[in-house]
Amino acid sequence: MTARPGLPARPTFAGGAVRVFSLSLGEMLWSRRTVFLLLVTGAPVFLALVARIVQGIGIVPLRVNGAPVDGPSVFGMMIWVFFLRFIVPVLGVFYGTALLADEVEDRTITYLFTRPIRRGAVLVGKYLAYLLCTSLVVLPSVVLVYFLLVPLGQVARTFTSFAADLGLLALGLAAYGAVFALVGAALKRPLVSGIVFVFWEQIALLIPGYFKRLTVAHYIQALVPHAMPSDGAVSLLQSVLTDNPPALVCLLVLAAVITVTLWLAASTVESREYVLDQ
Repeated sequence: MTARPGLPARPTFAGGAVRVFSLSLGEMLWSRRTVFLLLVTGAPVFLALVARIVQGIGIVPLRVNGAPVDGPSVFGMMIWVFFLRFIVPVLGVFYGTALLADEVEDRTITYLFTRPIRRGAVLVGKYLAYLLCTSLVVLPSVVLVYFLLVPLGQVARTFTSFAADLGLLALGLAAYGAVFALVGAALKRPLVSGIVFVFWEQIALLIPGYFKRLTVAHYIQALVPHAMPSDGAVSLLQSVLTDNPPALVCLLVLAAVITVTLWLAASTVESREYVLDQ
């Protein structure tokens, strides 16, 4: 069907997504959620700063079995514990489930859907804005933690793993954001369901067998380029968490998760009727 004379042509799906992305990015960067994001990502930076100060006065900040743990190992532990196990999933929940839920709560979704843009493109544009917004805060936080913990003389040796960390965190934000975008598009109260899913993942990772393969975290953690410091309890925990599939399999599974869940989320938005509460 051709556009009527005198009326602008309806944008393509990609063009509509880009328009929504440019509109949503500024809103996300100046939203209350970004304050929460800064607080969450600031905690590891604060801990790294304290460790640097303690180390500067001659005290070893961390020991395992009496042996001091070097800066790269501490950084690797923080990637495992703080970023991959907590920050990335939590940000995926709070941002991904809110891509459309906020519009419904603010009663602006009707005006958003009256634009000459496909509904699915609206969700994809908001998802891309989420991905850039969170990356602009999380990745600089990781950079600060890295240079606070790793001595300059060890940067050259560890930089490849550090670059892999940045890419892995971006991949985790993309995967969790897509999963929770689907949750937000399909459910009326998505935040609670998202939080339950995150807790379920942590439990599933500790259950022996194939159950952990149903989690996003299993495939993300299998790509981590660090080994945690060797200690009895920590080594046992790592042996449970690192029954790892090959890296190529992990990348293909995560790519499939992002593609399929984002497509399902866009399709759900296209077909769902959003009824505003009175």
